[in-house]
Amino acid sequence: MHTTSNALPGQQQHPIGLYLKVWVLLFVLSTMSYAVDYYHLQGMLRWSLILIFMLLKAGLIVAVFMHLAWERLALIYAILLPPLALIALVGLMASEAGYVHLTRLLFFR
Repeated sequence: MHTTSNALPGQQQHPIGLYLKVWVLLFVLSTMSYAVDYYHLQGMLRWSLILIFMLLKAGLIVAVFMHLAWERLALIYAILLPPLALIALVGLMASEAGYVHLTRLLFFR
C-alpha cells in the first residue's frame, strides 16, 4: 500500500502518477485490441487475443480505479469468487449440454 503524507488519518491517497501509468497502459491495451481487427486476424487467435486484452483491461480498472488492490483480501474474495464460480458452473453446463446433444443424436435418429 502506497500512501502520501497528505492523507488524512483513516484515509488513503494514491499518487496521480499511478493513475496516469494505468491510463496509458489501458490506452496501449485498447490499441492492441483494435490492432487485432486492423490486421484481420481470424479464428481462435482473434477471439483469444480479444478476450485476453478485455480481461487485462477489466482487471486494471477494477484493481486501480475501483481501489480493489488496496482492499482487504476477504473483500477481494467476496467480490471476485462469485463471478468465477458462475463462470465455472456455466462451463460445466456447456460441457453437459454438448454431451446430452451428442447422446440424443446417437439414440434418437
